[in-house]
Amino acid sequence: MNRLAVLPAQPRRIAILRALNLGDLLCTVPALRALRLAYPQAWIALVGLEGARPLVQRFRHYLDALLPFPGDPAFPEQPARPDELPDFYRHVRSLRFDLVLQMHGSGPQSNKIAQAMGAACWAGFVPHAGEEQPGRLMAWPDALPEIKRYLALLRYLGLPADDARLEFPLSADDRKEADTVARNAGIDPARTVFFHPGARLESRRWPPQRFAAVARALADDGWQIAITGSREELALEQALADQLQRPAARLCGATSLGGLAALLQRGRLLVSNDTGVSHVAAAIGLRSVIVACGSDVRRWAPLDAERHMVLHYDTACRPCAYQRCPIGHPCALAVGVDEVLAQARKQLAKGGCKGENHERT
Repeated sequence: MNRLAVLPAQPRRIAILRALNLGDLLCTVPALRALRLAYPQAWIALVGLEGARPLVQRFRHYLDALLPFPGDPAFPEQPARPDELPDFYRHVRSLRFDLVLQMHGSGPQSNKIAQAMGAACWAGFVPHAGEEQPGRLMAWPDALPEIKRYLALLRYLGLPADDARLEFPLSADDRKEADTVARNAGIDPARTVFFHPGARLESRRWPPQRFAAVARALADDGWQIAITGSREELALEQALADQLQRPAARLCGATSLGGLAALLQRGRLLVSNDTGVSHVAAAIGLRSVIVACGSDVRRWAPLDAERHMVLHYDTACRPCAYQRCPIGHPCALAVGVDEVLAQARKQLAKGGCKGENHERT
C-alpha cells in the first residue's frame, strides 16, 4: 500500500467527521468501504447526526460506532446545541483517536471541529490550494461528483480508493416488511412507479401538482402508483393524492428506511426530487427520473446517467440554500410535466430494477 508517512502507519482508532443527512452519507459509502479495506482492524466511528444511527447500524461492516455531534451554528442540518459541545469534546478526546478524517466539506468551519477532537493526526479538505499539505490536507475538489471527491481524498492520503459503487445492504426483515407493505397497499411493486414529492428544503421540491400530472398519465398507461416519504411529509402526500384523481398507495410514514429500500428494489421506476431517496434508488438499482431544483447537479447526480435521468434548469443562483425560493422558483417551474413524463416513459420501456450495488464509475 502506498501510504504516505504523514499519516499513522496503522491507526487503531479513526473518527470520520460527517454530520450530514441520508443522501450525503450514502455518497460517502464507497470511501468508507475503501477505508475499511485499508485498515481492517481499526475501530472506526462516524461523528454525525443522531439520525444517522440506523445507517451506521446497517453499515456496521464499515463503521463501528456513531458519536452524535451536538451541532454548530454554521451547519444547517440540525439546531445547534452549544451547551453540549464541552462534554462532546471531552468524550471524543478520551477515546484517543489516532486519526480524524474531515469529510464534512471544504473546511472553513469543519476543520476547527476536527482539530478540536484532539487526535494524534487529522486530515481532510481545505478550501484553497495554497493550504494543501501533501498526503494530509487536500484542496476541495469542487468539480468532482460527491462520491468521487471522498475517494479522491483517500487517494491523496495514499490509500487505494477507486471503487465508486454505491451499496445499500438489505436484510431478511427489510424484505419481509416490504412484502407486508405491498400486500397491505394492494400493489405489485414490479408494476409500480414510486413518486417521492418531498425534500428537506421547500426550494428543492418540484410542485406537487406537476408530480400529480405525471402520475396521472402513467396511471392511465396502466402503471400502479405509490407515494413515498416520511411522516413529516404527509401534507405533500395529501396534496399529490388530491390532484392525482387516480388510485394510489399512500406510503408516507408507512415504512422504515430498509423496508422502503426493499420495496424500491422490486419497483419499476422512481420519480422524485433530488434528495436522499434518489441515492437509495441508485444504490439498489432502481431506474429513476430526478427533478433537481436548486441543487448542484454536477455534484449530486448519480454516476450512471443511463439508469438515472436528472432533469434541471440552470439558473445563476444554483446551488440554492434558501428554505423557500425568494424569486418565484424558476429552476423548478422551468422543468415541465411533458419533459418528465417523456423521460419516465423512456425509462419504463427499458426494464426494471438491476439489483443492489450497481452504481459504478
